[in-house]
Amino acid sequence: QVQLQESGPGLVKPSQTLSLTCTVSGGSITADYYYWTWIRQPPGKELEWIGNIDFGGSTYYNPSLKSRTSISRDTTKNQFTLQLSSVTPEDTAEYYCARRRGLSDYDFWGQGTQVIVSS
Repeated sequence: QVQLQESGPGLVKPSQTLSLTCTVSGGSITADYYYWTWIRQPPGKELEWIGNIDFGGSTYYNPSLKSRTSISRDTTKNQFTLQLSSVTPEDTAEYYCARRRGLSDYDFWGQGTQVIVSS
């Protein structure tokens, strides 16, 4: 059974960089054809895809967030990390990590972590 767990600070000041880590157990982040994804849901809004890193380490970003987003991985720890720079209160959201295989639906999700951007 694959499990994903988000971790990181729940409160970030405006203009700072939000950094979250997703720790994966029960499956390798280098396993073929899997995409490891960050998704967020602002209060009262729909889910928003932030970006992902694939089994080979290639990254893909939401164009609207691309200039501020970086996703990386540590294969020795089986973790992948989101960094979102220059945050504003509009970046306040529940942040999730998730897995999908190829073009299929997401099959495993983390429980989510709330991030509030406030001074």
